[in-house]
Amino acid sequence: MEQLSKEQAITFGERKAYESMTDRAKAEFQLRQDKLCMPFSVFHEAVEKTLGRPVYTHEFGLNREGLLDELCCEGTPPTLKEIIEMIPAEKLVIVKST
Repeated sequence: MEQLSKEQAITFGERKAYESMTDRAKAEFQLRQDKLCMPFSVFHEAVEKTLGRPVYTHEFGLNREGLLDELCCEGTPPTLKEIIEMIPAEKLVIVKST
C-alpha cells in the first residue's frame, strides 16, 4: 500500500474520506499508514470492533505489526499479561485497589 504524504493524510482526514469505509477497511488502511489519516478515536474504535476485543492505546505504538497480523488472521491476540509486558519497565505503574 502506498504511503500517504503528510498533505495527503491531512486532506484525507479533512474530507472525512474514512466515513464511507467499513470498520475493517478503516483499521487495515490506518494500520498500514505511517501518518494518522483519521481521528484517532475513529481508528481505535474500528480496530476494537474488527478484532472484537479491547485494544489498549500503547498497543498501537508498540505492537502495530501484531495488530495487523491479528487483523489479517495471521496472529493471535495477546494475553493481558503480554499486553502489560509491552509497557517499558520505566513507564509501568500498577495500582492495586483494596
